[in-house]
Amino acid sequence: MSQLHDSLVVIDGLIISDFDRPVFEDMRKGGLTAANCTCCVWENFTETMRNIAKWKQSFRANADIITQVYTTDDILRAKAENKTGIILGWQNTSGIEDHIEYLDLFQELGVRIIQMTYNTQNWVGSGCYEGTDSGLSDFGHDVVAEMNRLGILCDLSHVGPKTSEDVILASKQRVAYSHCLPSGLKEHKRNKSDAQLRFIADKGGFIGVTMFPPFLKKGPEASVGDYVEAMEYIINIAGEDIVGVGTDFTQGYGKPFFDWI
Repeated sequence: MSQLHDSLVVIDGLIISDFDRPVFEDMRKGGLTAANCTCCVWENFTETMRNIAKWKQSFRANADIITQVYTTDDILRAKAENKTGIILGWQNTSGIEDHIEYLDLFQELGVRIIQMTYNTQNWVGSGCYEGTDSGLSDFGHDVVAEMNRLGILCDLSHVGPKTSEDVILASKQRVAYSHCLPSGLKEHKRNKSDAQLRFIADKGGFIGVTMFPPFLKKGPEASVGDYVEAMEYIINIAGEDIVGVGTDFTQGYGKPFFDWI
């Protein structure tokens, strides 16, 4: 397996671990070329800036094994240098509050992926746990357009179905479910229907298959085989060219984190 990874560019669609040196070392041991690493979930502007400042310190302190990704060329450079490329990403738009102009600032700092909502309602639209999905707001349409302009990927993993559809239709760039599973194998608000998977595939989007146990068919008893089954299920709907891995790894965290998240 290590020899196989030596010849591949391996990218994880989302990781939300307790990032520190041991996690970065495990990324290298696993042959991970690059990953979308979460630096905002519920945080506001100031808190998100602090998180990014901490990441900048981590890049300096661990420069022998990780490097920040700004462009696709940086991913290839990380591969050549035997490092893991870190793509800074958000799981919510809370970091810009109601100020669209903040997107430009965060793009300059290296944020390249932003999820439109995280489970609940925000300024942009509805999350997947909302009882009523109001769709993409007028502000949300402006956010999508600005993200397109800046080259920031729209992520829809925790987003409600109507809001997701609106984003897919509004975006002039490809969008993603960076970490999801199919509701055809397990009915869950976080999982995506066959129709949702087919729709994003038809529009050229990306689907990252997560291995977060609560969303897999057997829950806590899930095995690697169950994960492979989920990936095959999605490939049969969307095609293998746009399906990848989005682990949603939470390495290093305990119960308080899951209560917060």
